[in-house]
Parts: sequence; structure tokens; C-alpha cells
Amino acid sequence: MTPRLIRLDAADNVAVVANDGGLAKGTEVEGLRLTDTIPQAHKVALIDLAAGAPVLRYGARIGVAAAAIPAGGWVNETNIDMPAAPALSNLPRPAPAPPGRAPLEGHTFEGFRTADGSVGSRNILAITNTVQCVSGVVGHAVDRIRREILPRFPAVDDVVALDHTNGCGVAIDAPGAAIPIRTLQNIARNPNLAGSTMAVSLGCEKLQPARLFPDLPDLVTLQDESHVGFEAMIAAILTMAEQHLTRLNARRRETCPASDLVVGLQCGGSDALSGVTANPALGIAADLIVRAGGTVLFSEVTEVRDGIDRLTARAETPEIAEALIREMAWYDSYLEAGQSDRSANTTPGNKTGGLSNIVEKAMGSISKSGSMPISGVVRPGERAHAKGLLFAATPASDFICGTLQLAAGINVHVFTTGRGTPYGLAEVPVLKVVTRSDLARRWHDLVDIDAGRIISENQTLEAMGQEIFHAILATASGRKTCAERLGLRNQLALFNPGPVT
Repeated sequence: MTPRLIRLDAADNVAVVANDGGLAKGTEVEGLRLTDTIPQAHKVALIDLAAGAPVLRYGARIGVAAAAIPAGGWVNETNIDMPAAPALSNLPRPAPAPPGRAPLEGHTFEGFRTADGSVGSRNILAITNTVQCVSGVVGHAVDRIRREILPRFPAVDDVVALDHTNGCGVAIDAPGAAIPIRTLQNIARNPNLAGSTMAVSLGCEKLQPARLFPDLPDLVTLQDESHVGFEAMIAAILTMAEQHLTRLNARRRETCPASDLVVGLQCGGSDALSGVTANPALGIAADLIVRAGGTVLFSEVTEVRDGIDRLTARAETPEIAEALIREMAWYDSYLEAGQSDRSANTTPGNKTGGLSNIVEKAMGSISKSGSMPISGVVRPGERAHAKGLLFAATPASDFICGTLQLAAGINVHVFTTGRGTPYGLAEVPVLKVVTRSDLARRWHDLVDIDAGRIISENQTLEAMGQEIFHAILATASGRKTCAERLGLRNQLALFNPGPVT
């Protein structure tokens, strides 16, 4: 491949190396001679940068030069300083809405409609524990159900344990404890679980079943005197599970409009190409879903915090802009109470992949949200009710974000990565989109879509966005993802900012 740099905005004074393996010192590229060997996805100074000069990427100031950097020099976390977080006052407010894009008609998928009108992309029996003490028993029971009972019910995709570490040993009445409680309540209502969740309780836990699931009749309590021995407990769970499976097995997919899609967007193991290939292509797919009347959730507070001005300007109403600011302010205070700040987000892998700091990471992360107006904000653990593009306020942790998006009601999850991660969820299909063709070749059986073809094959962002959109429809209709075929399942991870006693 001819030496190539990618510059994203005319104002940028840095560009990133596109070539697999990077470029060697002395390489001539686009009128520059490199003064350093620069890895793929890392930044090159396009002009001489004096100490204190702003470093611009995405048309935004991602830092200032800590020392002089010559044109053709390597720009990375060691020679730029991160700017302070933008203030949460005097931010842009919604401008008059631009002319709306034409609605997208005629797109459908084959899904499972539930009693509340939502649509699942999978038909799954879920068994949740009300307290971590019964996790081992539930896990044992689920293994036996898969082996001994599930094969008799071919219309049911799976049985999963909604395993978690809440329920006891926590201050369940503390203000922050409401988040994990409502998260568990709303995960049980996820359309992929058909509203058919059953629960297993110990009996003596702080978070009593009646408080967690007031309307849930299907409960096995292990401390019940009728259970004499371990096998009696397992038998009770298996008997109840078979009743659920019988009902689920009668369900059939039906043609549903694309407006019934609820798609969660997330990025993890990001690199500096995330904001060049996978994320902006996913943003185009997100626009198509919204135009089709569907719902898209983007998340990760610390990974949008430095672009809050770009978000408030896209809010559909002043009230939505205020809700965005409220979630940023809450998280600022949460981090401060833990004697941390947003800079703790960027990982060693992010930096190896060319991301110098959280500011640069945030600019690329936001690009997956596309360009449509933001029509709502979903607080942690809540279920989404609005349509359109929503911001679901979550931590940036892959596992906590995925768990909270499940609670919000997603039926498909799209995960972009540049460094690579085998992330998967049992409750919802996860489409994996990678930023680099080299990673797609090495992880050929883990990757669903290679967005690196935007660079390696000169594929357009628009065409890649269309490909992702159609892959989402196919996945929602039952086509298995790589993670599903391999059985990759990360555990749920509850966000609990409340105290543990």
C-alpha cells in the first residue's frame, strides 16, 4: 500500500498513518518526510508545532504540544498535554431543526413480538437470581436445562442465567442502590427474554423478591422447607423452566417494521482508526435506523464528556440538552468522590492504538452516533421509551455499558473495536465491527464486519454504513453472529454507585 495519511478535518494539524505496520522514519508521504518511525493509526504532525501550540484532530483541540514537535514528527501521549474538561455552562443549545431527512420506508426484519408490543430478535428463557448467594445453583440448573430439556424445544434459542452480585451485603436503600435494582427489573423485561423471566431466591436476602419483582409469580426459593437436599432445589427449577419453555416454543417470528429495532452502540478496545472507519460507518447505519423509525442508543459518559458541546447542539429540545448536562455533571461528581477524573478512562491498549487521551477518544466515540437530533436521555438502569437517537447514560466499561443497554431494552448490540476484544452477551446478539483489515484477518472467526476496508479497499463510509444497517436487520431476523456461534458470553456487570456494607 502506498504510504498514506488520513486527515479528518481541514483545520487539523495532525493526521494518522493508514498503513498496516506503520511507516518507517524517513518515509516520504504527502509532502512530508517522517522524522520518526510511526505505528499504524498514530498521529503525524503536518506542520511544525511549537511548545504550547494546540494539537487539532476532528477539528477539535485534543491537546497542546508539551514540547516542540517538527513536521513529520510522531505525536503521542508523551509529547502532548490534555486540556481541561469543557465547562458545563454556556453550552450551545439546540438550533432550529434542519430540514428533516426523508423517512426510510420498506425495511423489515423477522422478530418475536411480545405482549407489551416490543420485539425481540431472539427467543430466550432467562433465569435470574435475586441474590448472589444462589448463583452457583442457578448456573448448575441452567447447564442441566441446556443439556436435558432445551433440545425438545427447537423454537427457543437459549436459556441463560442473569447472574449478578447484588441482593445482599449492599445498602439497598441508599440513593445509588436504586440503579442496580431498576437495572435488574428492566433486564427481566428485555424483549429478547419475552417477559418470561423466572427467578431463584435464597429467602433471607436484603433485596426480597417481592421488592425486586413485585409482579413475578414464577419464583423458586431455596430456603423453602419443601426442598430437602440439593436435587430437590434443582428439580423445582427444572420443572418451572419446562413450563416456560413450553410457552416460548409456541412463539414464531413475524415480519416487523424496522421501526421496532432498538439498537445499542458501543465501542471497546478503541484505536485512533475507530473514529475514521468503524464508528463513522456505524453512525451512518444509526442514521438509517432512525430514519426508518427505529431507536438507537449511544452511551459512555466519559467518552462523550469532552464533546458535550456537540451533543447539546444536537438536542431536539432545550430540556434534552439540560438532561445531557445533568448526566455529565452527575458523573463528574461521581468521579471526583472517587478521587479520579475522566483521564482514568484511556487504557494502555488505547494508547498503543494511537489514542493519546480521552479527548481524542471522545471525538471518535461520538462519531458512531451519526448526525440525527438527540431525542432523549435514558438514565442508568431505566428502560427507553422514546424513539429516535437516545443517549443512554452509562459508564464506559464494556460490561457495565452492555448491561445497562440491556436494561434499556435493546434487541441488537453493535460493538466496534480497533485493538480487538472477544466481548459477547448471552441475552442479545452482538455484531462485532473492527476498524482495521489486519485485525479482521487475524481474528477472522471473531469479527462480523471489517470496516477497515474503508482504507484497505477504498470502500466508502456510505457503503459501509449500508452494509452495517443490513447486517443489523439480518441479525435481528435470526442470523447468528460470530460471538453467538462461538458461545462467547460475558457476565452481566451491574453499576452500583451505592455503598457495600
